[in-house]
Amino acid sequence: MRIFKPMYVAALATITLASCGSVKNMAVPTMDTSVSLTVAKKGTVSEEQFNHWAHADLMTDTIPGISVEKAYKFLEGKKGTTVIVGVIDSGIDVEHEDLKDVVWTNPKEIAGNGIDDDNNGYVDDIYGWNFLGGNGVAAPEQLEITRIVAKLNPKFKGKTINDISAEDKADFEQYQKYVKAYEASGSRHFQTLDRLVQIEETLNAVKKFTGKSSLTMEDLKAVETEDETLKGQVQGLIGLFGRGVDEEQFYEYYEAQKKNKNYDFDFDGRAIVGDNPEDITDTNYGNGNVIGSKDDEIHGTHVAGIILATRNNGVGMNGVATNAKLMSIRAVPDGDERDKDVALAIRYAVDNGAKVINMSFGKNYSPNKEWVFDAIKYAEKHDVLLVHAAGNDSKDIDVKPNWPNDSEDKITEYADNVLTVGAMSVNYNENLPAVFSNYGKTNVDVFAPGVQIYSTFPKNEYQKISGTSMASPEVAGIAALVRSYYPQLSASQVKHIIMNSGTKIDMEVLVPGEKGKKAPFSELSISGKIANAYNALVLADKMVNGK
Repeated sequence: MRIFKPMYVAALATITLASCGSVKNMAVPTMDTSVSLTVAKKGTVSEEQFNHWAHADLMTDTIPGISVEKAYKFLEGKKGTTVIVGVIDSGIDVEHEDLKDVVWTNPKEIAGNGIDDDNNGYVDDIYGWNFLGGNGVAAPEQLEITRIVAKLNPKFKGKTINDISAEDKADFEQYQKYVKAYEASGSRHFQTLDRLVQIEETLNAVKKFTGKSSLTMEDLKAVETEDETLKGQVQGLIGLFGRGVDEEQFYEYYEAQKKNKNYDFDFDGRAIVGDNPEDITDTNYGNGNVIGSKDDEIHGTHVAGIILATRNNGVGMNGVATNAKLMSIRAVPDGDERDKDVALAIRYAVDNGAKVINMSFGKNYSPNKEWVFDAIKYAEKHDVLLVHAAGNDSKDIDVKPNWPNDSEDKITEYADNVLTVGAMSVNYNENLPAVFSNYGKTNVDVFAPGVQIYSTFPKNEYQKISGTSMASPEVAGIAALVRSYYPQLSASQVKHIIMNSGTKIDMEVLVPGEKGKKAPFSELSISGKIANAYNALVLADKMVNGK
């Protein structure tokens, strides 16, 4: 579940380009931008206020945030204990100015000596572990559906039902379903590549006509020709450049798309790691480089800041939690995470003292889901709370697949230590649910702010991005806060405190992905509520102190 968008991608997503007598729309995934600075009835908020809207309080600010500042007023005079928060993600800039002071350091490991000092199976795991590491930095990966089809292609590709033996017919029928799913999933990607090829051909044609080695808006506007095809091509490029995309940015995006291995049957994303991803007992792999590569660390760094960026240090922003330490675990590539990595990452966090684990990732297929189930149960046994993003497909995950989860049949939970979080926007009206958010009356527990969330970016930067990946760490931060000040409470108790104490929303809202259909907000999750830090602490205090 990756979220990364260069500033010019929005322009590429909407451009229409005339070429060879036809006009085609570019299909490029974009972020949700349906956020307004107008909130409730009090007019507008400043950019600075909007940067921190997720921490606001509905009653005092008329903004449907999680009441963080109100929570800290409640905590005045109280002393908390340190809570380790495991963040399983794509890599984290642990040297960031707003994170470096809250990074967990393995107290039993000596940095750089090449020895597993604490005998936990991981050499030099100072800040956590990188399950994607090897001889270099592994980042690209296939989607799970690509891996499934690639594995079955040698047996079934090119065959018809008449070529299949009786004992293989059921598998062949399932293979055909997988192929259709692969084609449906990849259609936008392949269409995008087609459009990019078309734009490149157009650029080359216009450059040949003008004799220019590169093109600017001024060059395009100066073109004079009676050739109708060329006129159309020039107008298409003027439209592209007019949306803020120059030739250099186009090629940067194009190259990134060509490097996308999500749908490449022949790509071996595991070669650099050196393990067997089909063998859960093959655990001697990875390294201590938790940062990852330049682009991959964006997602994890943003997620980490939301949870526990250093509070009140005069830079950047404040995380939700205090008294928290960041354990970085890299297991999420640019593609679908492996079940094996997820299972081992959960176990690593549990074994090394994490009491809250954030998991802002997910996928539609999980061929080795039993490994993850076992790891979730292992975490439950050791009183660890897992907070998981619901996903960004605008779908009902009571019906559609979404892994990992805490219910194989979508009805009965096999563990009571998982919180699944949907995303909502700043709009306290029918547009409250984020347009991209998954939902589910049985399989989503609670909602939290997830649209245009301001947080840490690599190299001491800060930006706003959107996703249930941002909503999940808001809730993980609340969980860490409760576990810090009320350590007597179990993971299960903290889960239900967050669900039961949330802000109840009594209004009909637009159901994500349903084109104008409305439903009560309460129908989109089990609790029907927005997580609220202040309410959670008040309820926790009542449970512990009986007041």
